Amino acid sequence: MTITDIAKISGVGVSTVSRVINNHPDVKAETREKVLGIIKEYNYVPNNSARILKQSNTKNIGILVKGVFNPFFSAILKNISTSVEGAGYTMILQHHNNPNDLDTLVGFIKEKKLQGVICLGGNFIDIKEESFDDLEVAIVLLCVNMKTQKAWNSFSTIGIADDNAAYEATNYLIQNGHRNICIMLGDKDDLGVGVIRYEGYKKALEDNGLETKDHYLIYGEYEINKAYERATAFLKENKEVTAIFAISDMMAIGVAKAVVNLGLRIRDDISIVGFDGMDVAKYYEPTLTTVKQPKDELSKMSVDLLFELLSGESQNKHIVLDVELLEGNSTKKI
Repeated sequence: MTITDIAKISGVGVSTVSRVINNHPDVKAETREKVLGIIKEYNYVPNNSARILKQSNTKNIGILVKGVFNPFFSAILKNISTSVEGAGYTMILQHHNNPNDLDTLVGFIKEKKLQGVICLGGNFIDIKEESFDDLEVAIVLLCVNMKTQKAWNSFSTIGIADDNAAYEATNYLIQNGHRNICIMLGDKDDLGVGVIRYEGYKKALEDNGLETKDHYLIYGEYEINKAYERATAFLKENKEVTAIFAISDMMAIGVAKAVVNLGLRIRDDISIVGFDGMDVAKYYEPTLTTVKQPKDELSKMSVDLLFELLSGESQNKHIVLDVELLEGNSTKKI
């Protein structure tokens, strides 16, 4: 889709479309509204930077991050930015909370005329092999959510097996005698990592002959305060629960605060398992049992692979890294 196509569909000249895109005042309101409607309908993403358009060989590397604040992503981002800038490239960072991650990624690539991009987080359940057909750019999807694991040829992926990791965490609690185990996910509309980790949780229960109880599923929205509020309300109503598995360390800390404020004891009354392996897990008191993601390896491999793709030294790869369950003092055998 080009500006010429938009002009033909709208029934106006290319110059008129250009004036609408650049918000010039000399366009009739009716015409402006019509052109903007066509742009929205066809998901056209204009490239507003004439300077970038004139460059035949930019050295721009884009980093697209899902969410404004995610401590785990922040730790990875710090390592990535150091490596990209150290290699002589210009890093263009963009955060977003748009529902359509694929369209946002494509738009980001076109708008900034990127040579390569690392996409950190997001749901890509509708991705297709042809999604990037018209883009000659190196793409690495890092810690994204995909339901399929086929060997795509047009982009690379690096991440962990989220279902297996959640299975391991849940099974650890079961093997330590827990039978009434709550899971705290992020958002209700999370179609990726939340769904995948929930499947791992359910599979562990099933393999151990335990029933999955719908009301043992609560949402902390990846925020400490929300996790605290939801865990407080949940524990008041479900006094038989002995363990909570939160799919992020930050939510696990919110859960811990709820346990303490209710007059209960972390570990002795309620065991808590987090996810990510953030530094806060080992400095919290008591130290959190958590599933450690290899953040240093994730960041290094994403940059190394991106540069290999740019230089033609590598084809697209799909890499799954191992996780490690770190035992802290927030869990107990019963």
